[in-house]
Amino acid sequence: MRAFPVVLPSGTRYWTVLDDDLLVVPVADSWGRYQRFGRSRAELTTKTNAGGAALYLRWCSATGRDWRKAARDLGLFIVWLKHTPSRADEDGPVVVRSGPGGTPVRRERRINVVLSATRGFLSYAVSIAEAPRSVLGQLYELGDSRDLPAEAQGEDSGLFYRLRARHRLQEPETEVDRASDEEIVGMFMECRCARDRLVVLLLGRVGLRRGQAAGLHRSDCHMLADSRALGCDYKGPHIHVRRRENANGAWSKSRESWIQPVDFLVVQAYDQYVDERFELLGAGGSDFLLVNLFRGVLGAPMTPEAIYELFERLTRRAGLSRKVGVRTWPVARSAAMCRMPAANLMKSRPCWGRSAPSRPVPM
Repeated sequence: MRAFPVVLPSGTRYWTVLDDDLLVVPVADSWGRYQRFGRSRAELTTKTNAGGAALYLRWCSATGRDWRKAARDLGLFIVWLKHTPSRADEDGPVVVRSGPGGTPVRRERRINVVLSATRGFLSYAVSIAEAPRSVLGQLYELGDSRDLPAEAQGEDSGLFYRLRARHRLQEPETEVDRASDEEIVGMFMECRCARDRLVVLLLGRVGLRRGQAAGLHRSDCHMLADSRALGCDYKGPHIHVRRRENANGAWSKSRESWIQPVDFLVVQAYDQYVDERFELLGAGGSDFLLVNLFRGVLGAPMTPEAIYELFERLTRRAGLSRKVGVRTWPVARSAAMCRMPAANLMKSRPCWGRSAPSRPVPM
């Protein structure tokens, strides 16, 4: 069992599940299409869920269980997830690593993601009559408001029901290890082109996710003090972050669109990148903001995976003691924009300087 991408003639992608004979698992495929088109889920969401469903179906196949009735044994599935590596990790047959003190193959957070995907897969199977309704009782505990304290029932005295997952691991509380200002500046100094410097600022200073940065179009960037000539009434330089289908697989997780103000540092980096892009590609090319300039299909949109690879290269060049990837960068926009003082980056570009941009504005 494995997750597999499906590309439709329109260019839209979703992920399905193939069995050991490379045949599509009908229920899992129907579930993937339902998520992508019926619920407007992101492609990466269908990838994550297809991977979790594939692990569940693989466990059922390896242990001789019917996947429609195996929900009652999800506790054993958790043990299997902890100690059984994926087939991609080893060249030989799958071997269960048993014994006290052994290092788990998957941690609590990863196992909870797989369990969430499994519950979604089985719940969908129940909704289309592919699995018995009793499965839901094996996945969730059903409760109502009568056992809640009076303070939690609220002013409305009506009866309401709630569901709680039966199987879930307690995740250890760990502090979020964000990239420091020194690490971001060190990686910025190792950029070899204006495009890479703009990418670092979009994620490290503006606070965009890599999918949001890769999904920006040139028409989303309004770097003038007054953009009314472009049909936008918002004052000052800013970018529009929108959720939409993109040919490069980029996707904004936020369902809402918003206007993100930017400061002079980002404007200057944008101007330098536009000059660099015009010199290499001319005025034509893709409407995407970030495109390939030196390898691959020149002018093709840059993918989120390419941004991840860029950060790995910058980490090595900067000689950092740890791997600084996109997950260790600031996520909250308002916090990220205030993290990096402009004075730190003025050392590399003397014409730069100003305070951090303000908070985002809903569109």
